[in-house]
Amino acid sequence: MNEERYSRQILFQPIGLTGQEKLANSTVLVVGAGALGTVICNHLVRAGIGKIRLVDRDYVELSNLQRQMLFDEEDVRQVLPKAIAAKRKLEAMNSEVKVEALVNHVSRENIDDFIQGVDVVLDGTDNFTTRFLLNDSCYQHQIPFSYGGVVSSRGMTAFFIPQQTPCLRCVIKDGSDNGNTCDTIGVIAPAVDMVSSMQVTETIKYLTRNEKYLRNTLRTFDIWFNQQYDMKLTRSNPTCPTCQQEHYPSLQPAVEEEETVLCGRNTVQIHRQTTMDLSVWEDKLKPIATIKRTPFLLKVEFDEIIQLVIFPDGRVLIQGTEDIVKARTLYDRYIGS
Repeated sequence: MNEERYSRQILFQPIGLTGQEKLANSTVLVVGAGALGTVICNHLVRAGIGKIRLVDRDYVELSNLQRQMLFDEEDVRQVLPKAIAAKRKLEAMNSEVKVEALVNHVSRENIDDFIQGVDVVLDGTDNFTTRFLLNDSCYQHQIPFSYGGVVSSRGMTAFFIPQQTPCLRCVIKDGSDNGNTCDTIGVIAPAVDMVSSMQVTETIKYLTRNEKYLRNTLRTFDIWFNQQYDMKLTRSNPTCPTCQQEHYPSLQPAVEEEETVLCGRNTVQIHRQTTMDLSVWEDKLKPIATIKRTPFLLKVEFDEIIQLVIFPDGRVLIQGTEDIVKARTLYDRYIGS
């Protein structure tokens, strides 16, 4: 560890050299490399975390650049997966940090693989389906969960610790999401930065053994209209299926579906196959569509509205609709069962 790199952080008494060494020996999982995830990773890499496992299923688009700080126009031109583009930027920032980038969709089937060996899980996602999955897995494996969400100028964040605090299900009911997304009502980047910075700050407190300074609240704020509220994380819901009953609903087989509407993206993800050979699909579809292939994905444009994005892990994004029935029809028409 190069102490000069972290000298100003080491001078901060609550961290010091001992805390810096603890960070260097820590591993975190960041799920989502979008607005929240890119800021989270930027702070963690600069702070000298030992290893980051970063998982994201999407690729960089022009509309991301307003708030997703690790990406640039060249990433858009190359249609790079967000995890890959982020890894390149992060490794250029700090070669001491190991960044493991995975282009994948986090699901009930693979969450155990991603969560193995990590000290904290950080939420960089944009939907509560995945957040509840992360919450349940963290409490099953006794790993802290740094939750964050942002839309418009509003943010919400909390640091949940199994056996010490209530979990996400205790404070936010499953299905209580109001449906507002960045793609429907917008978002300003400073709100993203604030939520992500709070997530990372609580994570660093925990990893450097400064637990007595943890906030222990669910914080909500609106930086435009100058509002802030803290709800103390004191009592668990006695009927909570996760932290009290240890049932973990999101980890049960009935929860998983092969079709997923991506939050506010006018896109449906269908995941029926375990692998797809991009060369094969390029040959099949190029007579009827405009094809753009990268080492990571195949983008298939039928017209200005409908596009398919095919990934080697078997996922297909149907862009141009949030109608699952229509998406299934398009999938069956061009990909088959």
